Amino acid sequence: MKNIFKLRRLWLLAFAPAALLLTLMAAAHPDFAEWYATVIFPPLSLCINALTSLMPFSLAEVLIILLIFGALAYLIVYIIKLIKDKKNRAENGWRFIINPICAACVLYFAFTVSCGINYSRYPFAQTCGLDVRTSSKTELIALCNELADGVNTLRTEVKTDGNSVMKLNNENIYGTAKEAQTAYNKISADYPLLRAGYGEPKPVFGSRLMSYCNITGIFFPFTFEANVNIDVLDYSIPVTMCHELSHLRGYMREDEANFIGYLVCEKSDNADFQYSGDMLAFIYASNALYATDSNAANIVYSKLSDGVKRDLANNAAYWKQFEGPVASAANTVNDQYLKANRQEDGVKSYGRMVDLLLAEFRAKKEAR
Repeated sequence: MKNIFKLRRLWLLAFAPAALLLTLMAAAHPDFAEWYATVIFPPLSLCINALTSLMPFSLAEVLIILLIFGALAYLIVYIIKLIKDKKNRAENGWRFIINPICAACVLYFAFTVSCGINYSRYPFAQTCGLDVRTSSKTELIALCNELADGVNTLRTEVKTDGNSVMKLNNENIYGTAKEAQTAYNKISADYPLLRAGYGEPKPVFGSRLMSYCNITGIFFPFTFEANVNIDVLDYSIPVTMCHELSHLRGYMREDEANFIGYLVCEKSDNADFQYSGDMLAFIYASNALYATDSNAANIVYSKLSDGVKRDLANNAAYWKQFEGPVASAANTVNDQYLKANRQEDGVKSYGRMVDLLLAEFRAKKEAR
């Protein structure tokens, strides 16, 4: 039993308090978090992303699969040891417990330096000069009407499938991923913090499984990859790609990632991306209006073209098929994850995107 304290790997436990210290420092000092996000994080993320981008597939997806099988193999090996090696049963039992704890400490530190600190950085609105403030219902209605007009116009510029549902112009998903990279490289000229030079988002082969968990995309901090569910409706894929690529650039808050994804799509030269971004913005804005004044929201909705309504209806039907305990459990996990990373409203924090949309709406009006 004494041998367990001589394990060289025990020093790995020190990664946990180090990660906790960095997290607390970032939470208490946003200036430190912003310094880290703009000075330390870019070269770290660019270097690792450059390496993982050499692989056309999602390395994160492969690692998750290996982790599952590895955990099962680890469990089987130690069960056999505990049964056969009765003399060292206590020591093997402690090793069985300590090894995963050491691994978890290292992963916690890796998570902290790859994205955890960035949760405490300055808000995107502050660094890009948007004036976020309390808005009137009149402003919200005006925003919804403008977005409705935008999606109606853009819907006429995109392709449709045999069911008259929006279809991506580029039939190769890797071509769409390349467009997302191009869109970010373009916007970096106006928003320097949205740096150019990162790789493309990665399509996930197990996208259907992601849908069962109500996941449209995920940033994997250990490989610095933006992973995207490609089983969903085509119109939502471009903005999801841009959303995940915003995490790769150090913006971890979901409301900001949604807004940045919309912003990148809006300024893209690709109609698919413009439509995708405006659809996301319209959904969030109209949902906020519906919660405030359902009659006003219904009036705005009635102005949508048949094509836009068809896309929205098909999207609702798609997600309805995945309703159940798995989706509910995944939402609960996501909610707790957000709260653990200082997004105290949990999944409700996604709705704060509307404040950013309204701020941009006012800025555009003033510029006219």
